[in-house]
Amino acid sequence: MTELRNVEADLSMFRVRILVASIVVVVAFVLLASRLFYLQVVRHSDLLEQAESNRTAIVPMVPNRGLILDRNGIVLATNFSAYTLEITPARLTGSLDKTIDELARVIEIQPRDKRRFRKLLEESKNFESLPIRTKLTDEEVARFTAQRFRFPGVDIKARLFRSYPWGELASHVIGYIGRINQAEKKVIEDWPEQEQGNYRGTEYIGKLGVEQSYEKELHGITGVEQVETSAGGRAVRKLDTSPATPGNTVMLALDIKLQKLIEDMYGDRRGALVALDPKTGEVLAFVSKPTFDPNLFVDGIDSESWQLLNESIEKPLLNRAMRGTYPPGSTYKPFMAMAALQTGKRAASQVIHDGGSWSFGGHVFRSHGDHGLGAVDMHVSIVKSSNVYYYSLANEMGVDAIHDFMKPLGFGQYTGIDLQGELRGILPSQEWKRNYYKRPEQKKWFGGETISLGIGQGYNSFTMLQLAQATATLVNNGVKHKPRIVVATQDAITRAKVPMPAQPPENLGFKPEHVAIVRKAMVAVTQEGTSARVFAGAGYLSGGKTGTAQAVTIGQKEKYNAGKLEEHQRDHALYIAFAPADDPKIAIAAVVENAGFGAASAAPITRRIFDYWLMGLYPTEEDLAAVKKGQAGPPIGKPRNAAEVAWPPGGAAAGAAPASSASAPQAVVPAAATVKTASP
Repeated sequence: MTELRNVEADLSMFRVRILVASIVVVVAFVLLASRLFYLQVVRHSDLLEQAESNRTAIVPMVPNRGLILDRNGIVLATNFSAYTLEITPARLTGSLDKTIDELARVIEIQPRDKRRFRKLLEESKNFESLPIRTKLTDEEVARFTAQRFRFPGVDIKARLFRSYPWGELASHVIGYIGRINQAEKKVIEDWPEQEQGNYRGTEYIGKLGVEQSYEKELHGITGVEQVETSAGGRAVRKLDTSPATPGNTVMLALDIKLQKLIEDMYGDRRGALVALDPKTGEVLAFVSKPTFDPNLFVDGIDSESWQLLNESIEKPLLNRAMRGTYPPGSTYKPFMAMAALQTGKRAASQVIHDGGSWSFGGHVFRSHGDHGLGAVDMHVSIVKSSNVYYYSLANEMGVDAIHDFMKPLGFGQYTGIDLQGELRGILPSQEWKRNYYKRPEQKKWFGGETISLGIGQGYNSFTMLQLAQATATLVNNGVKHKPRIVVATQDAITRAKVPMPAQPPENLGFKPEHVAIVRKAMVAVTQEGTSARVFAGAGYLSGGKTGTAQAVTIGQKEKYNAGKLEEHQRDHALYIAFAPADDPKIAIAAVVENAGFGAASAAPITRRIFDYWLMGLYPTEEDLAAVKKGQAGPPIGKPRNAAEVAWPPGGAAAGAAPASSASAPQAVVPAAATVKTASP
């Protein structure tokens, strides 16, 4: 029998199913519409920004670093663009070593390039692009481009390179730039947000000298470029540009021709010299020898070159002018004389008998050469460099009175020069000794320790920068200026010069008659005293004071014999000077390490500086050779007119890029040795 279907029941079930399906469809459409509303309306702004960021990229545009010029406009630091071959380790498909070996078959990669790359890799993150070769030639660029498909993660980039046209000349002053290391990145992260943003895309920063101290002036303002990118991340077209602003030009007080003359005269000898304008504090020359080539650091110095510099017994990286400390020896005596006059401890006419030695507490303090000078007043004590006169004066004044007078002159204090890293040195006092030493028996000051302070020895330890500032202050009638390297900046866009603000000078209150007494004696030093032979025939009057400082301690019963000592143990030669005598325009403090008497080595250098600065005269080649050897008195032969001496040396063009570098698209506008010392 055939079962009859319930049509009504089937229709009812069908209607239910249609209704359920309709509800599901409606709900689905509602959900879809809701999602569409959410994406198109609620999250419209966010998603539009994301889409735009996927379509576009913001590329920082590193500014052209500012130039550094000397006082006459000679370029000391500049830029040029060139191509570099760079590896991004995170993007490599094979091993790093294998990639480098394969690259070396296409472009020459020397062992020093590999060492430098490894050093950079240690200091950087894995996703950063690092140079394996810099300053590629046109041929090398073309050769790599043809085989670029073989090297994912390797690219050629146009970079802006810093160049120091004169190499080692004035390197301690100019400084250098180098890649930003991890420690410096952490420092930058603590800067205000605006300053941090200015370093996006920047890989280099000033590391030393003016490059470091004036980093913010030289760096410029980073620009940005908005570009449209393809799905593969390649730039398709430029959408918007906010150009970078080049760094400002920094103008130094330094005279690079004078600087070169001085460095030439030092030759291979070690030492330091600072020349100041007493009326302004401007630094005319700032010499530390030996020097180094700052160009070595620009691309990242390789470990072998770094080891040679860092471990050299000559310490070429030490800025001796403001980080090398030396006892001043007899150059301290004019300041002691001034202290005696200002404090009323001695009149200039008071006579002391110099018998060749002076005794205190059973200890004998000897004079240089063990011979007495007889009756000595203040004038003769400076001209003939009497030790006994200043032994007794130091004893009369006491260590704290000496300290209190010398401190305002800048001894043992920061001068405030506009370069980072200067040392204070040591100006001893009873309080200093209590704080410096740990054991109770070491903290006590003994009267015998005061005696040698009078001739610039004992605990005294100062920089040539401090000694130059004190000399300039003394001959400027007690008016002290803060030394300054940079005198102005020049806006990269408007070319307007902006003088650097100078702090008001400090008047130490020296009585003019006291200054006149000491200056007159220092002038006599060059006429009848210890440097008279060196300044014979000079066309001007100058003042000065020689000094000799011990590098090693010699026993009281021993006599100094340079021939029996190693070269690094011999006495240092010092000289302070000013000229012209009646209206000083230049003041100098100089030390030549292990060179003996100041009159034999340091004073001849000063004579040639004055000849050049005051009279426009330049030593002959023969005379230069004699000064380098420490064998010079007055100039040998007639000095040359400075205007006739070829400059720049060798006819090099300042700021020129190396001839081997390829022409790349122009980038938009990248602890001290303490030396112990004797006298005169």
